[in-house]
Amino acid sequence: MAESPPVDKPIYAVAASATFRYPASVMDVSDLIELSENSAIEAFGPGDTVRVSAKVVEGERERTQVFEGVVIRRNNGGAGANFTVRRIAHGVGVERTFNLHSPRLENVKVMRQGKVRRSRIYYLRGLTGKAARIKERTRA
Repeated sequence: MAESPPVDKPIYAVAASATFRYPASVMDVSDLIELSENSAIEAFGPGDTVRVSAKVVEGERERTQVFEGVVIRRNNGGAGANFTVRRIAHGVGVERTFNLHSPRLENVKVMRQGKVRRSRIYYLRGLTGKAARIKERTRA
């Protein structure tokens, strides 16, 4: 039987600094799509309580479904921008993520502006009752 040579380093070892980067000339997806601002979407951020109206297709029927809750994160990523809304329904936390530039998104109305010091308020997932409340930002 032939013996395998001693292995000093792994064969697939790659230097940590050798990361692949796309050249600056590569086109972004947002260059292909013309993003228009939806006038029915108000300016909002994390901590705000919003009422989101989204179109839902059930079979051949299409209806508007309203989802009201606290924005726990917002991702501004050009064409892929989205935000997550959390609410408590029958004692169970429900989170729903919406695409900001989706044609299924009818409108977003800010019901209450919250005062938070984080952009991702995931800590609300572990809080219940009065502890999960967010102070209201005074409009000046």
